[in-house]
Amino acid sequence: MTVHTRIVQFLDYLRVEKKYSANTVVSYETDLTGMADYCASGYDVNDLSQITHIHIRSWIVSLVSAGVSTVSVNRKISALRSFYKWLNKRSYMAKNPMLKITAPKMPKRLPVTIQNMNMEKLLEQPIQTTSDSLTNYILIRDTFILVLLYSTGIRRAELIGLKISDFDLYRKEVRVTGKGNKIRSIPLTDTLISQMKDYLKSRSHWGDKSNDVLLLTNTGKPVYPRFIHDIVSRQLGELTTLSKKSPHVLRHTFATHMLDRGADLNGIKEILGHASLAATQVYTHSSIQKLKDVYSKAHPGAQTKK
Repeated sequence: MTVHTRIVQFLDYLRVEKKYSANTVVSYETDLTGMADYCASGYDVNDLSQITHIHIRSWIVSLVSAGVSTVSVNRKISALRSFYKWLNKRSYMAKNPMLKITAPKMPKRLPVTIQNMNMEKLLEQPIQTTSDSLTNYILIRDTFILVLLYSTGIRRAELIGLKISDFDLYRKEVRVTGKGNKIRSIPLTDTLISQMKDYLKSRSHWGDKSNDVLLLTNTGKPVYPRFIHDIVSRQLGELTTLSKKSPHVLRHTFATHMLDRGADLNGIKEILGHASLAATQVYTHSSIQKLKDVYSKAHPGAQTKK
């Protein structure tokens, strides 16, 4: 049986039985036919039973040599694993060459964060209000969103789900519903509380007072993911030249700045709502790198002699 024939059958399985989207099926087709074409042109191998782990390894090496990113290579390997798993399950093949294939290690990517001085500029910058209540609401709301994200480290989805009743300004804390509907309490800073009071005052002059949803759009509807992303991207554009300006950048910045100031890693884990400490430990790499940079610049023994 030719490789391409089995690939067509596998794609039908993904489309009909697994109900995969058209884009996902196209991605699988591109990855699998790429491997099949390589074996045909490079080794004159067209029969599925003749393809071994050696051919597949050679294909992977060719991808890496061509400059294909590790992320893309690993995605192609994942597609192959799914393909051969399906072949084995249907008894189309007795052996699985993918068992001898090791995926390239993914490079560690440090979280993108904003410099502390830029965040201080945000917290200290006064809001220039106008005589128009709607314009005032938009200005105060947009700044409040950034301060809220940076001061609590919450996710965008958690921000959207916040209600006014989730806040206890007397106890200085907010109840946040995270992944798996797990509820956690996060402390509120005095700066955030002050800005929230200004926000609620502005909201009361314009928005629906009976609506418990914290954040509203310009037309009084609950905010949505793209709306939040656009506000954050626009606001961060005035603070940083980073190419990435998403709400998650503020979450990374919150955690990194907390760790830099000596916060306990377990405490940061609880505030962020991580299920395990391993997810939080990525921020230690950023702080360690910062320490290395400071050390190399300041310590006499670390400086290169000219």
